[in-house]
Formats: sequence, C-alpha cells, structure tokens
Amino acid sequence: MASDQLVEFVRELYQTNEFIPLHAPTFNGNEKAYVADTIDSTFVSSVGKYVAQFENHIASFTGSPRAVATVNGTAALHTALHIAGVTRGDLVITQALTFVATCNAIYHMGAEPLFIDVSPISLGLCPKAMDLYLQEHAELTEQGCIHRETKQTIKAAVPMHTFGHPVELDELVAVCEKWHIALVEDAAESLGSYYKGRHTGTFGQCSALSFNGNKIITTGGGGMVLCASDDLGQRAKHVTTTAKVPHPYEFYHDEPGFNYRMPNLNAALGYAQMEVLESYLAKKRHLAQQYQAFFANSDVRFITEPAYASSNYWLNAILCPDQETRNTLLSETNDAGVMTRPIWQLMHRLPMFKHALRGDLTQSEFIEAHLVNLPSTPISG
Repeated sequence: MASDQLVEFVRELYQTNEFIPLHAPTFNGNEKAYVADTIDSTFVSSVGKYVAQFENHIASFTGSPRAVATVNGTAALHTALHIAGVTRGDLVITQALTFVATCNAIYHMGAEPLFIDVSPISLGLCPKAMDLYLQEHAELTEQGCIHRETKQTIKAAVPMHTFGHPVELDELVAVCEKWHIALVEDAAESLGSYYKGRHTGTFGQCSALSFNGNKIITTGGGGMVLCASDDLGQRAKHVTTTAKVPHPYEFYHDEPGFNYRMPNLNAALGYAQMEVLESYLAKKRHLAQQYQAFFANSDVRFITEPAYASSNYWLNAILCPDQETRNTLLSETNDAGVMTRPIWQLMHRLPMFKHALRGDLTQSEFIEAHLVNLPSTPISG
C-alpha cells in the first residue's frame, strides 16, 4: 500500500486539502451556551451546577454508582490508586505499551511500575503474561502479594484500554483475585467502549477517564474517577477537594487533600459534549469501517475491536508489515499534511522508568515497531 493512496483516501474522507490532524475536538452542540451560562452565573470555579450534572451524566452513561470530576486524567488515576490503597514503595503492575500518564500517576503515589507484556487480542495488559510473571516472581503472604526478589508488595494492576479497545477483563479480574491485587482500570481512552456489554472502568473499585482535548469528548482538560460504590465516591470527592470536613463556616481538614477539582467552566463543556456523545460514537464506528475496508486487501492490518467488545475506536490504528514500511508511511503522510503518528515509546525506554522491573515484552516491542495511528476525528456517516 502506497502512502499517496492513503493520503488521497483520507482527504476524500474529510473532504479537504488542508492539514488533517490526528484527532481534533468537535463542538457542534450546546458548548458555547453552557460555558456562557457559567460566566453569567459567576460560578466558574469548582462550585457550580455543571460539575454535578456532568458527574451524574457520566455515572448514568457508564453504569457506575458514582463519578467524581477531576482536573485531568492523571489526577483521576492518581486518586483511583490512592483509594485502592497504593502506598509508597509498592509495586503496581501495568503495561509498558501505554501513554506516560499511566506511569506518572504511579510515580506520584511513591510506587513503582512493574511492566508486563500486552495481549495481541486487545493491545492491553495480557492476563496470561501477568499470571505467568507472578507465578515465577511472587508469593502470597499475610501481608499480600509479595515480590520474591525485592520483597515489595504488589498492590495493584493498571490495565490501559489502548485506543479504546477493552482488555480481557474477565481473565484480568480472575488473576487479580487469585493474587489479591487491586484492579484499577486506566479507561482514559475508552469512554463509550464496552466489555461484553458492560462499560469499561466499572470492573475495579475505581478507574480513571480522561477528557483531554484529543479525547472522544473534551472538557479542555479534565478527568473523572469512576467508583464502584457511593462510599468510594464520597471518599474520592473528599480527597479530590481539600479534605475539608463540612461545616457552615469553620475550616477543618482531616487529611491532606489533592485539590483536583474540575472547574464549572470545564464541566459545562463536558456536559454539552455528553449530549452528542452517542452521535460521535456512531460516526467513529463508521470511520473505522471505512478504514477497515480500505486496508482489506493490503499487507497492512487494521486494528479492530476484540470479538468480546464494542470499542469506541478512539484512535484508528494499523500494523505495518515491517518497521521500514512504518517509517516511510509516517514520513510521507506527515509531509503531505495528513497527520499520522507512531505509538508511544515503551515506558522502560524512558529515563525515569528504565530501571523498573519487567517481564518479557516481546509483543509490546513488536507493536511499538509496526503500529501507526490514523486521523480519527469523527466525520458524518
């Protein structure tokens, strides 16, 4: 498949000869009206009606008992890890094939990532690889799951639903239960994605969503903690504020708070975006189907949702037959004004995580060398 053919195809999809970004925000609903309403009300900070309305809409849409809005996705994941009981010195299993925010949240807990390979089925954390690593390197004690060599507690596992494709959750839940490890989903990319009919982010105690400018809906910057119970939601709300004990006028704070609250301005934008989310999901699925048909008879593999899942297809992706083809495609499409990009560098290649414990990462390394993301802004179907 030639790069110029892909460029021509993408330009036909978007019907433009201008620069085509990877994923641009789309505003065609009540965004301006709701944001203007916050300004008129003067409630532009973390107190205002749109915060609660946005939280309630997300909770209803995902089927989560409680959702708590935060300033960004990293803050949401940091909060979820805190609620899951991760503490300084713990190990947290995650995938090396992820965006750096996953590992940054672990780092800010004072914990350390433990990198496990991804599954070729989902591109996310592989339950078989995780269980095999634990059998070889861990043991269960009264203190929990302990790494034999370092004696650190393996406290949590953080699978990331890569590009919106749900990981193998039944299997991961079983491995976590077997080894007494908390499951915390990084669902930053998977709003609108379902595992066997159940929304991602609802399988552990807490999980994290992101509403960055390039996500399927955006609040400019923002995130959300999904909580498995109202009690956990109350806890998340408490620590994401300043941990102030309610009182008509006294200021008393019973623990260190994160002050991760989402401003009402941002929540107004998100609430308006949620009103059109279903149409975005339909348009993105239509776009993915067109890409799949385009690559059907080529030597390039288009990444499709796993058989057990319904994906939001946040970012469309292909696997090239070799690294040289990948590099040529990236260079020529970007030179032609059609933005494509490689997947993130594996986390253990970054200086701050180069000494992290890790298992065999053969599948992660293959994907890193072959994958290209394609323009994925929703278009009319």
